[in-house]
Amino acid sequence: MKKESKTKQSSMEIGIYTLADLGADPHTGNTISARQRIVEIIEAGKMADEAGLDVFGVGEHHRLDYAVSAPPVVLSALSQVTKKIKLTSATTVLNTVDPVRLFEDFATLDLVSNGRAEIIAGRGAFIESFPLFGYDLSQYDELFEENIELFLKLNASEKVTWNGHFRSGLSDAEIAPRPVQSQIPLWVGVGGTPESAARAGRLGTGLALAILGGDPLRFKPLVDIYRQAASQAGHSLEDLKVGVSGHTFISKTTQKAKDEFFPYYSNYWGYLNPQGGMETRMSIADFEHLSAPETALFVGSSQQIIEKILRQYELFGHQRFIAQMDIGGMPYKKVAENIERLATEVAPVIRRETSK
Repeated sequence: MKKESKTKQSSMEIGIYTLADLGADPHTGNTISARQRIVEIIEAGKMADEAGLDVFGVGEHHRLDYAVSAPPVVLSALSQVTKKIKLTSATTVLNTVDPVRLFEDFATLDLVSNGRAEIIAGRGAFIESFPLFGYDLSQYDELFEENIELFLKLNASEKVTWNGHFRSGLSDAEIAPRPVQSQIPLWVGVGGTPESAARAGRLGTGLALAILGGDPLRFKPLVDIYRQAASQAGHSLEDLKVGVSGHTFISKTTQKAKDEFFPYYSNYWGYLNPQGGMETRMSIADFEHLSAPETALFVGSSQQIIEKILRQYELFGHQRFIAQMDIGGMPYKKVAENIERLATEVAPVIRRETSK
């Protein structure tokens, strides 16, 4: 299979991200506090930086079973204990945040981190932020479209004049502070919607694919739509970036990884699914199917993870892979072991293979 064309970047970036869920450990029944969760997230980011990983992401939720509602605050804390790793939201719910405030927060993060801030913006799978901040859920798409276009204007110019439907207009407004980078890198998170992939291409942002299961081949059309829309809008394909994210657990052998990860993975979907109206629990047979070699669930030995990442690289020619490891009440000790394996056993091979 022929690889998709790559950008100017010489090799794939490898990183991790967290959504900061507060699930009970399935083995002990204990749930750590939000404070402890944030302490461990900062420690994980520090470890990832010291181990040479490229990216660390923090998600946004506005509910008591998640510890982080303000990613730029947590990322700013991380910036003071890290040196090189890029710091990104994963994701920012762009429908319900003021674009000016968002730009100011991440421009400030860029200053305190010396140019390491990024944003992955999404429409949000959770809807609690709509009533919380006074937005109408029926305007879900319109809010995202207006907010991302305004953010891109703020990102490009020190002074902006603009008028829209959902917030007050701007008249030669000074947009401050300006970041260290010429612009804050912006990615659009896409879970499977062709319209979202086309929007990212039209606007020339990065495309961040959330591939949490199934055959990754089904996401290939989204990447094609993204690149086609970007080309039609006049964006250089050399400047486009595609990232892939996925649930990941690495152990000495693939069977050991499955045995260790299943309780946490089943637990995670068990408390996540009822939020979407589902009550079913995952069976071992379901898990075996989801973690098969041809699927997008990154569970296995380091070699198995390498093979899965490279198979996706053959499909997408992507520039970034970020792993979500700390789910389902997993204790930090296991998270740290996974970070070490990703950084020392997986990342060097992926970088070498994708720089050829």
